[in-house]
Amino acid sequence: MLPGTLIDRSFRERIILVGVIFPGISPEAVDEALDELAQLVDSAGADVVGRVVQRRDSPDPATFIGRGKAEEIAALSRTLDADTVVFDEELSPAQQRNLEKVFGRTAIDRTAVILDIFAQNARSPEGRAQVELALLRYRLPRLRGRGGGLSQQAGGIGTRGPGETQLEVDRRRLVRRMHRLEADLREVDRTRSLQRRSRARGRHRELALVGYTNAGKSTLLNALTDAGVPAANRLFVTLDPRTRQFALPGGETVLVTDTVGFVRKLPHQLVEAFRTTLASVRLADLLVHVVDGTAENAEGQMAAVRTVLEEIGAADVPELVVVNKADRAPQEAKALAHRLDGSVLLSARTGEGVDEFLRVVGDRLRGSDRVVELVVPWARGDVLAAVHREGEVIGHSESDEFAILQVVLDEVGKARFAEFVASR
Repeated sequence: MLPGTLIDRSFRERIILVGVIFPGISPEAVDEALDELAQLVDSAGADVVGRVVQRRDSPDPATFIGRGKAEEIAALSRTLDADTVVFDEELSPAQQRNLEKVFGRTAIDRTAVILDIFAQNARSPEGRAQVELALLRYRLPRLRGRGGGLSQQAGGIGTRGPGETQLEVDRRRLVRRMHRLEADLREVDRTRSLQRRSRARGRHRELALVGYTNAGKSTLLNALTDAGVPAANRLFVTLDPRTRQFALPGGETVLVTDTVGFVRKLPHQLVEAFRTTLASVRLADLLVHVVDGTAENAEGQMAAVRTVLEEIGAADVPELVVVNKADRAPQEAKALAHRLDGSVLLSARTGEGVDEFLRVVGDRLRGSDRVVELVVPWARGDVLAAVHREGEVIGHSESDEFAILQVVLDEVGKARFAEFVASR
């Protein structure tokens, strides 16, 4: 349990899922979305006991599903002894309040479930602050008319998380708390910026592991760096970014950062709150897009990841697609890799294909033309020292008069040592 939770959460809530088929959306797509929602509910610590799907031309303004269907679900909830009804689409505050009056129990949406999982998994002070800010942004418009309904005493999915005592006070104090969190995260961002500038002076190339939640990013990080970070078959295990370094076959040192996994309909509140954390994605030299080769709709998951990348300003960062879990579904993973031109097939768990992955990463990074050859006279010891400070020497040879160095340099470094660049 997170600090501040007041009740025992050892029991598992009983949940009914609700999906709606609108025009242009297939029943199969809704079933797939509800399957994923069931996984999210399980990760949040609850059990699905029922599922309801309805066809509608448009959402009902008052209850999203209409009064009649709401009463049907209320009766089903009593029959199944369900604690909570979870909708796959986001509910407005008014719809949520109206549904709870009909149901006589909690009604929440997919966004609340994802926020709840993040609240349970946040570990670092920064991660907790980001999740709390996202929770408060989501709950602020839902305070009106709820009274004590958002108190920690409720204790179910959608009510947990840091700072919940703030939900029992007035809007002014809640907004003040949000402003404080935003200021704290701006300070974190300034610290991160200093760290990034320090890294830039080291001239190391940077990779960012991105992908759908549970695609195997943390397992790949462990395979590359022996980082020993937790990796489990659950959604959103990794919330706090972890940066490690490893060497490519050519000798270059590379920094790699494991990031939070993405998911369809990732709450906007989370994307906004985690912008500081996701800065490493925007500034990476190469995105390693890890795809679950066993997923039934891997291309759909890739599209969801790219939607978030576009939202955080990382759509133009070069990308290498890695089809993971080749050991678990060899034929399916191989077929997917064949469809995704330029992708790499591997198993982060067994290490199969990791050597080929490293070769491709090296080629992609060197292809961005940051490795230059410098010819420096031995008499210019000041330049030789500066080259070693400013860049990463990955190869060298000697003549009687010159040191010939292969160096990884950024554009600033290239300009500084331009007079020593070997002519072709």
